[in-house]
Amino acid sequence: MNIANWLARTATAHPARPALFYGAGEICDYGTFHDNAARLAAGLLARGIRAGDRIGIFMDNHPDWLLGLYGVLFAGAVAVPVNAKLHGREAVYILQDSGAVLCLTDLVHHTKLKAANAPCDCSAPRSLFASQGTQIAPRAAGDIAWLFYTSGTTGTPKGVMITHGMLMAMSLSYGMDVDSVSAQDAAIYAAPLSHGAGLYNFVHVQAAARHVIPKSGGFGIAEILDLAAEFGRCHMFAAPTMVKRLTDGAIAAKRSGEGLRTIVYAGGPMYTADIIAAVDHFGPVFVQIYGQGECPMTITALPRHDVADRNNPDWRARLGSVGRAQSVVEVQIGDAQGAPLPDGQSGEIMVRGAPVMLGYWNNPAATAKTLKDGWLMTGDIGHLDAVGYLTLQDRSKDVIITGGSNVYPREVEEVLLRHPEISEASVVGAQHADWGEEVVAFVVGEAPEAELDALCLENIARFKRPKRYIRMPELPKNNYGKVLKTALRTQLEPVQE
Repeated sequence: MNIANWLARTATAHPARPALFYGAGEICDYGTFHDNAARLAAGLLARGIRAGDRIGIFMDNHPDWLLGLYGVLFAGAVAVPVNAKLHGREAVYILQDSGAVLCLTDLVHHTKLKAANAPCDCSAPRSLFASQGTQIAPRAAGDIAWLFYTSGTTGTPKGVMITHGMLMAMSLSYGMDVDSVSAQDAAIYAAPLSHGAGLYNFVHVQAAARHVIPKSGGFGIAEILDLAAEFGRCHMFAAPTMVKRLTDGAIAAKRSGEGLRTIVYAGGPMYTADIIAAVDHFGPVFVQIYGQGECPMTITALPRHDVADRNNPDWRARLGSVGRAQSVVEVQIGDAQGAPLPDGQSGEIMVRGAPVMLGYWNNPAATAKTLKDGWLMTGDIGHLDAVGYLTLQDRSKDVIITGGSNVYPREVEEVLLRHPEISEASVVGAQHADWGEEVVAFVVGEAPEAELDALCLENIARFKRPKRYIRMPELPKNNYGKVLKTALRTQLEPVQE
């Protein structure tokens, strides 16, 4: 079944219920939301779009982002959401790799794409409206709905094939393992719709809840607190760094967080002291989930009673975990060959179940490496306790998570090595009090920092640019010539700015 049928079902039963908001202002009800998505789909079909075609979405958070997503799904096409913070060249790579025939965009991102020689037409969603709508295209549970681009240790983006069935399993598991949702609730989208925040729209559409896009398009502490107080019963997905900033900001402003019902946090390490402080201030509104693009939002969950409990003798260990397996997956710890390990022993986290990806788009080698005998090899290291709580110990991949966004070191290293005066470069993450981690580059060579900054800004997104450069006569290496990033990390001190 096409998951867009959930919007049709809600619009039929509750057409007058408010659906999309821009700030505190209502944009449309569910009946209009459905009709506009159907008109966009008809416009796409009139342009020759067919079931299975890929359509990019490259724009800031806005109600039209959700309209564009459902128009694509109504037409039976595949949405290719692109992180709005990416450089135009990075977005173009994703559009080319996915074979996108069209990209839905806003004026700012349209300019970025044109400057980077976009390989397809770029249009605002509403400019494609037909005068009449169309029926929702039938799709099977195994058909691709969302092509999510992530990156591996090489930094080369890979398209995760997320199906309609995966999205349904994820959404139904949300109600069982994360939180209940009703028509009285409101989802505030302060994190990018192209990622986890956007994936949670489906369960809120199914429940006829309200969808609130901050006018800033992102995360402003006063704005979020004002919207929560305005709407009440608010849900929000947030990176751990956002939780910390929201807590600090609310304390400084002497605000209680009225109207915040649930904050789901994920996407990076949450330090125990930070979540304790958040619960102490806001109360039991926090839920932690652990997932990957390859199993979106649906590996484990630590429910609000575990996050807030201080009476259980194991509460601190549980708070340091990422919870237990969600209802639609199995989780086990495996050795180097994937054989299961006993409780308490560390190894690679393995997952199987309905939300696990079909594979990577046009990348059978990477798919074969990641999917083994039905199990998703996450590349993360952890252990399970006797009652099923999973503790993450390390990321076997060297991904840096800064402000909830992923930075893949090799991608940055390759840009730095384009400078003729840089002979070696290695990029690592350093702990940062506000952003979780910051990007630090160890370089061999005399290139001025200003030139390195300019090189990065010319080729990759601003948030990926190193915040510090540390010069060395040579990089430490093992006997095989591999750079020892562990040795580099020992030279770093946390930054408190």
